[in-house]
Amino acid sequence: MSTLADHDRLWIRRYHPRPDAAARVVCLPHAGGSASFYHPVSARMPASVDVLAVQYPGRQDRRGEPCVASIGELADQVTSVLLPWADRPLVLFGHSMGASLGFEIARRLEREHGVVPRALFASARRAPSCPRDESVHLRDDDGLIEEMRQLSGTDSAILDDVELIRMALPAIRADYRAAETYAYEPGPNLRCPVVALVGDDDPKVTADETRAWALHTDATFEFHQFKGGHFYLTSHQDEILRLLAEHARPR
Repeated sequence: MSTLADHDRLWIRRYHPRPDAAARVVCLPHAGGSASFYHPVSARMPASVDVLAVQYPGRQDRRGEPCVASIGELADQVTSVLLPWADRPLVLFGHSMGASLGFEIARRLEREHGVVPRALFASARRAPSCPRDESVHLRDDDGLIEEMRQLSGTDSAILDDVELIRMALPAIRADYRAAETYAYEPGPNLRCPVVALVGDDDPKVTADETRAWALHTDATFEFHQFKGGHFYLTSHQDEILRLLAEHARPR
């Protein structure tokens, strides 16, 4: 019989446990991504910060589970799983789809549980109030693979492995559907600070769409632009780790 702890272990990957850490960084993957994308972040974070990487259903060791249909549904489930970890201050870091998810998780934590994150990091994602009409999830398999190739977020060797990529496509398509059909519902601003990050050559989001995150918080706002495209963060890990550690530091 599975237990609550077993259920939580499906969602949370804690690659380098730091039980005495003063704060926790929660990493939320992009569409088609997995918790392992954040293994390097976990390995290099200071000892004062515990890193939790979220594993969505439908991929890797959760491949047999149905994918979650919407950002709202995913936010409900991840928020529930994170509550036991909120005994320490939380910093949410979401990349691309993960940023929209992080925003909805922060809303739920604040509104329903009185937990105000230390910060929300929104990476490579336009602000919730800046919708775009996108339909990548409606493309055929080749079109979906080409989108991933153009964004350069997946190892080219994996994209060239037909059997492997076809096996992953259902989760990728489901994530794109959730991200592209996400509709912001106006409501109270966040009480936590927002740190918005973007690459200067990102085809999926502009600097103005990134700066618009400032409209969604009553706390402080920071904007950081880096050289690179949608996955700029793989080339700027030192700067991002510094920002994360700075916001996780006790106040």
